[in-house]
Amino acid sequence: MKKILLLGDEALAQGAIDAGISGFFGYPGTPSTEIIEYVQKNKVAIEKDIHRTWASNEKTAMEEAVGMSYAGKRTMATMKHVGLNVAADPFMNSAMTGANGGLIVAVADDPSMHSSQNEQDSRVFANFALIPCIEPSNQQECYEAVFYGFELSEKFKLPVMVRLETRLSHSRSGVVTKEMQAENKLSFPDDPNQFMLLPAFSRMKYDKLVPLQAQLEKASEESPFNKYVDGPDKTLGIIACGLGYNYLMENVRKLDFKHPILKVSQYPLPRKQVEKIMKECDQVLVIEEGMPVVEQQLKGFVSGNTKIKGRLDGSLPRVGELNPNHVAKALGLPNTFGEEKPDFISNRPPALCVGCPHIDSYKAINEALKETPNGRVFSDIGCYTLGFLPPYNAINTCLDMGASITMAKGASDAGIHPAIAVIGDSTFFHSGITGLMDCVFDKNNLVVVILDNSTTGMTGGQDYTGFGRIEAVCKGLGVEEEHIRVITPLPKQHQENVQVFLEEIAYNGVSVIIPRRECVQTLKKKLKSRR
Repeated sequence: MKKILLLGDEALAQGAIDAGISGFFGYPGTPSTEIIEYVQKNKVAIEKDIHRTWASNEKTAMEEAVGMSYAGKRTMATMKHVGLNVAADPFMNSAMTGANGGLIVAVADDPSMHSSQNEQDSRVFANFALIPCIEPSNQQECYEAVFYGFELSEKFKLPVMVRLETRLSHSRSGVVTKEMQAENKLSFPDDPNQFMLLPAFSRMKYDKLVPLQAQLEKASEESPFNKYVDGPDKTLGIIACGLGYNYLMENVRKLDFKHPILKVSQYPLPRKQVEKIMKECDQVLVIEEGMPVVEQQLKGFVSGNTKIKGRLDGSLPRVGELNPNHVAKALGLPNTFGEEKPDFISNRPPALCVGCPHIDSYKAINEALKETPNGRVFSDIGCYTLGFLPPYNAINTCLDMGASITMAKGASDAGIHPAIAVIGDSTFFHSGITGLMDCVFDKNNLVVVILDNSTTGMTGGQDYTGFGRIEAVCKGLGVEEEHIRVITPLPKQHQENVQVFLEEIAYNGVSVIIPRRECVQTLKKKLKSRR
């Protein structure tokens, strides 16, 4: 046993290594990226050859993790909350197939949308799938949740979700580690039909999954991650979930706090403890990070006249991440928000890096579209989305990963010309290929721009599965070879690049333009390592 300083993501990864995991599968997405990055640099993981490369997207990662679980090994799929949308099909169905080796789905939510499109709460997915969910309240619990989660998964033969949030994923604390366990031996499911979801089997599996909820509730009631601390003052009870419990403790740890507290870090909700606090207290304040998931569920418990407080009634903010100050205000404790920000302090919006290749790509696109007022540029998720901001003002949309090509296709089908899709190289292999296939099949008139900076730039420069294969894939999908154009986005080649865009806009068919120049940040890292 030793104590080490770790991010929440890193604590989760270290816990998995120490708990005998055989493979991590994931796609980079803030705030979950550091889980696999930690493993990729970990000496023990390298020596044991634990699987730790990135998958093409979250769906393939989830399916690969299920495959490793089928083989009896302990495994983890990692993603951010919107990545769970991509993995939803195998995720939901994995609740029906169940697990053989321990299977954990680690999902990092991003309340306040620091780097995301929405404030989605992944606990809803766990409840939807009818599987257990563990929501650690601190870094030590992140570490311990993996040991417990694998045991829970193998006991009930179900996948287990571990839900993190940005503030927990990206803050550090001392973590006491345990003795490392051996990996599971290769073993096949006892039931040869366990992973077969033909309807006849699925109906039988669902008939077993629903009654299992009573046992999962009992496991929550006995869980070391849930605890009930009684108090003599029943005018108010507190249900504090995950990170919300940490915020509560920051406020009341040094006070003579007399109200009952129910800490919830494992779901489904521990019914007996919830019913106890609802029955005994006049009011119950729910402190939870994300959506009012528990607050809404409480309405289904027998509560008499107990008033439920939280995000829905305005006791806590309805949107954005919580903090200790919000909790203090909800408890009627002194306001600790501090002074207002002075007027002379202005926000500094994010910007493309100096020397970024995307800058020259956008300048060429803008000039090529100068005489076409009805032209539109459909973009995607990546650092290149910053092309929306001044001084470029180069793109019109950003929906989700892969949507640039499909939205451009829909716009082209509606009659917009020119319709241009801008997508990153990593994002193209994540979820852009199928959209381009649709365009080729329908013989759309549009231009697809695949910005090739040789990395997954937005999340810090990770490898991706399709590196060096863009032209071959586009040709294989049916794009005519003479309309797959590679350009170098540099100021000295600006006019030449503009001409390429003009030629492909004039072509009545599917064109692919690939501006290729390495990300300046990854290039700096390479040069630094060489020195």
